[in-house]
This record gives sequence, C-alpha cells and structure tokens, in this order.
Amino acid sequence: MKYFAYGSNMNPERMRKRGVNFLDRKCAVLEGWRLMFNKKPSRPTHPQEGYANIERDENSVVEGVLYTIKDEDIEQLDRYEGYPNHYDRIKVKVKLRNGEEVEAITYVARPDKVEEGLKPARGYLGHLLKGKDCLSKEYYEMLENWETVD
Repeated sequence: MKYFAYGSNMNPERMRKRGVNFLDRKCAVLEGWRLMFNKKPSRPTHPQEGYANIERDENSVVEGVLYTIKDEDIEQLDRYEGYPNHYDRIKVKVKLRNGEEVEAITYVARPDKVEEGLKPARGYLGHLLKGKDCLSKEYYEMLENWETVD
C-alpha cells in the first residue's frame, strides 16, 4: 500500500516510533493541493496550535514522502491520524521525481476539525523539516520560515 505523508510523518523516525514499518520511502509531489496548518488538535497545548492539513488549490503543490507500507499497518496509521473522527482517508495521485504517477492514500482533516488562524508548534514543525531530503530548497525554506505558536 502507498501512503503519501505531507505532515509530521515525513519524519521517518516518527513513523518507526509509531510502529508503522515502511518498505520504502520516496520523494513525491501532490499537485493541485496546498499545505495548511488549520487542523485543530484533539488536545492542544496552545490555543492557536494547528496540525498539517491539505486543501484543494489548483495553483499549488504539496511536497512530501511516499511510503510503501504493509496493508495491515494502515490500522496503526489510522489510529495516530485520528481516522475516521479527525481525518478522512482519501486516494490521491502523486508524482515521483522521475515523473511517474502513483496512486496513494493520504489524510485530509474533516471540515468540523478545521479552524482558520492556527499555526504549528515549533516541535511539530520540526518533524516536517526532517523530510528535508524529499523537499525542494524553496519548499523547505517555506516550512522553516512558517510562523509558529511558540
């Protein structure tokens, strides 16, 4: 099974700690979507704290990591991602660096779990930055300069 990570799961160590064993990890891009930090946490540590989410935007791209995981590991991933109460699981087509298109699953925040004006915590954003090997210089710098709550 293919899973596209655009948030904190870009950090391969986080995936391992969550017990999601991946068979491989490739760089990928999701076209027609935009990265946001507008997902309300279930237990916020700060009133303005937000988690990664994606929204449709034909003029944007989301960079991330395409993992190959065992089918049975999807349940572990679902639990950490709060599926089905916090995020919906959807199918998307991502592009690899060689131009190949691959169908994958990813998570999108449920509309009732989204709020404008939220920002990531610095520690949370650090997990996204651990995906540096799969991010363009511009995308990495955009993340690095994102305003945080702390």
